[in-house]
Amino acid sequence: MPLSKKLFCLAVVTSLPLLSGCKMVVMSPSGDIARQQANLIIVSTVLMLLIIVPVLFLTLYFAWHYRQSNKKAKYDPTWHHSTRLEIVIWSAPLAIIIALGAITWISTHKLDPYRPLDRIDAARPVTADTKSIAVEVVALDWKWLFFYPEYGIATVNELAAPVDSQIKFKLTASSVMNAFYVPALAGMIYTMPGMQTKLHAVINEAGTYEGLSANYSGEGFSQMRFKFLGLEQGDFDQWVANVKRNGTALNRDSYLKLEKPSKAEPVRYYATVQDGLYRSILNMCTREGQMCMEEMMMIDKMGGAGKESQENRERLEFQMPEAEEAGAEGNGPLGAAIPVADPKPAMPSMPGMSGMSGMSGMSMDHNMQNMQDPARSGSDGNGQEPSPPDNGASAKP
Repeated sequence: MPLSKKLFCLAVVTSLPLLSGCKMVVMSPSGDIARQQANLIIVSTVLMLLIIVPVLFLTLYFAWHYRQSNKKAKYDPTWHHSTRLEIVIWSAPLAIIIALGAITWISTHKLDPYRPLDRIDAARPVTADTKSIAVEVVALDWKWLFFYPEYGIATVNELAAPVDSQIKFKLTASSVMNAFYVPALAGMIYTMPGMQTKLHAVINEAGTYEGLSANYSGEGFSQMRFKFLGLEQGDFDQWVANVKRNGTALNRDSYLKLEKPSKAEPVRYYATVQDGLYRSILNMCTREGQMCMEEMMMIDKMGGAGKESQENRERLEFQMPEAEEAGAEGNGPLGAAIPVADPKPAMPSMPGMSGMSGMSGMSMDHNMQNMQDPARSGSDGNGQEPSPPDNGASAKP
């Protein structure tokens, strides 16, 4: 056996013990969606290797065959074209690109996280009798909060679902963008404050799986992990009963305390959940008196609140958990807005701009220092009276 072959075999044998501790969960998952994604990776890789491997082999072959010492190799310095070679060079990659494009197009729609499942596994389609469960996910700093609206419970850093049941996730975040990822279950899905994403998945084998944050989100990112429990239906019912038996109450006040940044948070159970709490988190109005995003958008849709929008300014202020924590330590009242040093005059209130009331503290640079509200000064900023509206109606004083 040649020396190079012996060295290769030795490297393979010595690396096997190192690979024995690896968990190839991405390529050997326990959920059907993750399994289809793993198959897509395999098919795509094989198709690309159909080009890469021959190119690597021919590169080495040409370097060896046309070496200077090989007098048998044909030498033709005037050669410049080969129709057959051109057909091979262009048709093979083109065929592979077409195949990859077709597979990607089909898989993009079939594995769309927003699309409800059409099968439990390769042998079982989804029917009217297929069970499903809804889970609402909130990415906090630096922990995960899970709501079970059908059962009226919630958990922190522990997620459970019955085997062979369609899991319908709704996901959002409290402060910064994050990413929800259970490699054994399905692909990664982002969570963003004030927005809701969706994910449909199924777990086909009972077991305990790792869940994590796949998007860097600050100091406690590396400890933002949770356990995902795939349970048989009977075991899942016992888990729900255990949460109700040992859990506490989750309301606005307890949520605002939970929302504050914390690292390595232990598993927590909540036996009861205040009605509409997840919706308040999604609409960024968990503090009493805050205006919800859906109300704000409705005002904007109706043309804005006009001058009355100034009254909504306090209700529109959103305070990050870090700032709330600073307020609780004595640096300012809880939930209060951070004052702006040397504030500038407020922007004039205009219909359709109720959602921009936070711009009132913006500095007026670039020759805008003398901008005034014509309604208050009685002029257009140049000492002239404002012109009447186009519809002929007189301007209000």
